[in-house]
Amino acid sequence: MANPASYRPKTGEIPTNPGVYRFRDPHGRVIYVGKAKSLRSRLNSYFANPAGLLPKTYAMVHAASSVEWTVVGSELESLQLEYTWIKEFKPRFNVVFRDDKTYPYLAVTMGEKYPRVQVMRGDKRKGTRYFGPYTAGAIRETMDTLLRVFPVRSCSAGVFKRAEASGRPCLLGYIDKCSAPCVGRISPEDHRALADDFCAFMGGEAKRFINKLEKQMGDAVAKLDYEHAARLRDDITALRKVFERNAVVLSEDTDADVFALHEDELEAAVQVFHVRGGRIRGQRGWVVEKVEDFTTPDLVEHLLQQVYGEDGDTHGRLPREVLVPVAPSNQEDLANWLGGIRGAKVDIRVPQRGDKAALMSTVRENAEHALKLHKTRRAGDITVRSQALQELQEALDLPVPLLRIECFDVSHVQGTNVVASMVVVEDGLPKKSDYRKFSITGPAAADDTAAMHDVLTRRFRHYLQDKSAQVDESVLEADGPEAAPGAEVLDSTTPAPKAKFAYPPNLVVVDGGQPQVNAAARALKDLGIDDVYVVGLAKRLEEVWLPDSDFPVILPRTSQGLYLLQRIRDEAHRFAITFHRQKRGKAMTVSALDAVPGLGASKRKALLAHFGSVKGVKAATVEELAEAKGIGPALAGAIVNHFAAEGAEAVTVPAINMTTGEIIET
Repeated sequence: MANPASYRPKTGEIPTNPGVYRFRDPHGRVIYVGKAKSLRSRLNSYFANPAGLLPKTYAMVHAASSVEWTVVGSELESLQLEYTWIKEFKPRFNVVFRDDKTYPYLAVTMGEKYPRVQVMRGDKRKGTRYFGPYTAGAIRETMDTLLRVFPVRSCSAGVFKRAEASGRPCLLGYIDKCSAPCVGRISPEDHRALADDFCAFMGGEAKRFINKLEKQMGDAVAKLDYEHAARLRDDITALRKVFERNAVVLSEDTDADVFALHEDELEAAVQVFHVRGGRIRGQRGWVVEKVEDFTTPDLVEHLLQQVYGEDGDTHGRLPREVLVPVAPSNQEDLANWLGGIRGAKVDIRVPQRGDKAALMSTVRENAEHALKLHKTRRAGDITVRSQALQELQEALDLPVPLLRIECFDVSHVQGTNVVASMVVVEDGLPKKSDYRKFSITGPAAADDTAAMHDVLTRRFRHYLQDKSAQVDESVLEADGPEAAPGAEVLDSTTPAPKAKFAYPPNLVVVDGGQPQVNAAARALKDLGIDDVYVVGLAKRLEEVWLPDSDFPVILPRTSQGLYLLQRIRDEAHRFAITFHRQKRGKAMTVSALDAVPGLGASKRKALLAHFGSVKGVKAATVEELAEAKGIGPALAGAIVNHFAAEGAEAVTVPAINMTTGEIIET
């Protein structure tokens, strides 16, 4: 890794003008492109205090070996140049929005001599118009219906060439679902016009075509050409069927793209609904790895750059309105740039209320589900799991494959209700039946390192006990009952005891840095366990720490091994937080009556209803207590004796600090 000070330019050399800058690595490759209102101010922020940078920026400035810049005349020019360079160099530290390829698109290959309508998945191709995405069944039905009215070629190149050579069209040509340009029934120009009409209909101009067919049907009826009128009637019905599939969500004069996103610390999912004529005409989605230290406005700005800069607009035209969850950085310049692409004004707005805000909420829900689906599929792919386990084994230089990994996390609020969690991953997949929760009390709750030492000690002490018990049972079975006088002999009908911790992990992961790792390693050493390896994952820079090491292991940002560690750590954190909230909730509802033997929930409720408070119950005599519903003389005497024995140490209802949530002992 390079030292940023080795290539830092002198402050006086950097202009204060707006411009675009590029960081290059030792091989001369551009690894990051950015823009700035003041180049001097922005570049100095990278070098003034590199240690204080956010993790991704820290990695970027240490991976680079040089920086260069270009001065431009305005912020709008810097926006355009930044996009051009990102598209040209594809820097690895810039965000890249990857298309959601879950659903198929209806595509028209306008770049060919005879445009073809087909269903396509995967990467977008130049010169092809895309509509959708749709579900698999809906897109086939839509395509089949529209080919009746717009008989555009839909056959493959091989079928087209065979028909052209034989002089006979394929089956679709005979049933009038293809205009058969292969045999010259229609000229290339007329066929392209037919494809243009198909795209115009899919782009939101359905009413124009329906009105046109209705007029032709009226003319046919006037001429008494009822057969032709019937065909036109069926065409109108087919177009209306496709047109009415899309729900009306906004007023009919509304053309807008509605963007929403859902993000976590590592990734963000984006969804957009394309609204044309008040109806949802299509939907697209992207998932982006947050390799840059972007705020949400920066993320929105780069999203609009990439979506509209790539091919103008995949749905025919850029709309009048672009609705976004937060205002992007450089909103005014971005609107001017989009206006230049569209050839008319583009309004970028954040909907606050009404139908547009409600639709934005729906799009946001789609983005949330898309991110969950993305994470689930990445974790569930056996190839990716195998790659992650192998990368992790090689990066940590471990001699054994990582068949089982256990991760531990400690959770508390200002030292109260300290708990810990253990989550288990086998073959890269969570094994929830082996998850464990730990309550931590006494000296072990003093700090995180003591808590981590306590949890690891308890977990592996169980493992050693289970292992010893299994050894004793195996000796008993081998030598017979006589070998162990007085031992309990199990017959064939006695179920074997369930071993809770008999299977040790190959790797222990702790949530934390060097102190937590050393505490975990010390716990294993104290128990005499030397075949379990320990690492820690620190959140600040996502560093992997090894015991007694002064320097962490830095895994590549796109490493599947790092993704696996992050998922395990996040799962352990979720499990610990859930248990901590449960325990804290119970602590906040504890009552002095809970400890009275023989006093159940209904009788506690009856006492409180009769006396009004716990204080009233404590002050009551045996006779007064016996008057309460369900409380007999014996139970009344037990209650009085219980509070008398406790005296000044009686359990009281704890007071709660409403600011911190901390339970104040009294």
